[in-house]
Amino acid sequence: MNNSNEKFSKGRVSAIHKNSYILRYEGKDISAKLKGSFREEEAENLPVVGDYVSFAYNENGDSLIASVYERTSFLQRPDQAKTGVMQYMVANVDYTFIVTSLNEDYSFNRIARYASVALQGHSIPVVILTKSDLCSNYGRYIREVESVSDQVRVHAISALYGIGTDELQEYMRPGVTICLMGSSGAGKSTLLNELAGEDLMKTSAVRESDSTGRHTTTYRQLIELDNGVSIIDTPGMREIGMASSEQGIDNTFSDILALEKNCKFSDCKHDTEPGCAIKAALESGELLIERYNLYKSLLSENTRNYAKKKEISKWAKAAKKMKMSPRDGG
Repeated sequence: MNNSNEKFSKGRVSAIHKNSYILRYEGKDISAKLKGSFREEEAENLPVVGDYVSFAYNENGDSLIASVYERTSFLQRPDQAKTGVMQYMVANVDYTFIVTSLNEDYSFNRIARYASVALQGHSIPVVILTKSDLCSNYGRYIREVESVSDQVRVHAISALYGIGTDELQEYMRPGVTICLMGSSGAGKSTLLNELAGEDLMKTSAVRESDSTGRHTTTYRQLIELDNGVSIIDTPGMREIGMASSEQGIDNTFSDILALEKNCKFSDCKHDTEPGCAIKAALESGELLIERYNLYKSLLSENTRNYAKKKEISKWAKAAKKMKMSPRDGG
């Protein structure tokens, strides 16, 4: 509980370094720590970059974060070890810019995964196909990405030459928060510099042999632009797993869900049952087998990781109780 005589301010988490938080407050960055009461909180309730927090300001040292304001969006994914443990990434993001370059980095499956994570977290996915100057037929890729979901927006640009970047101005409104996600070398830092109109981020050359670049962003950070737009840059991720993403997958593959409703049997496995709308759509070409296989793969991965997450959470709670009981005299 907050002391009634204690004055609290509202700031926004701009970066996290181990147990230290950087808050953006009245145009400046201040360091802060968590109040002791957060030790009782679940990991998903701890502040992440983009969160608005209530804190007690201390001009002579670390300020103290007291609580987290309700989130409008919250992006999460399983950790890279695929244990089912969740990694909580960013909060209060209006648009998730899924940045992928039109070279060897391009992966339709990865884009579908990013889109599902964004939709699950209540953020609008916007796919930015970079380095369009190096691609002779980027229209084909635009059409392919548009087939991921009717909720996904797509733009092909060349930040280096300023081609197509004017299309992104519709997102550059005061108060809007944009999160940049994508692989290393996909052009996130170059895009950020273009949006900011200045060189905010160091960029590194792409190796021609495998079309990848070195990591230029090592941690999540929120940057406020002069036009009132906030951009959260994130480290490159070549893979992104699925867990607790049922809604995001459903939104991404809403066409398949609509077909399933037309099956003769409500528990249709889309195998040997008569009157199967999925099989009919596959045979007619209305539904591509690659898209259906991707849907099944993501659904299966999500189910496995969610089961792992629940099991790990159960053991973590039990361990926490055992650790606390001696102190509590139990």
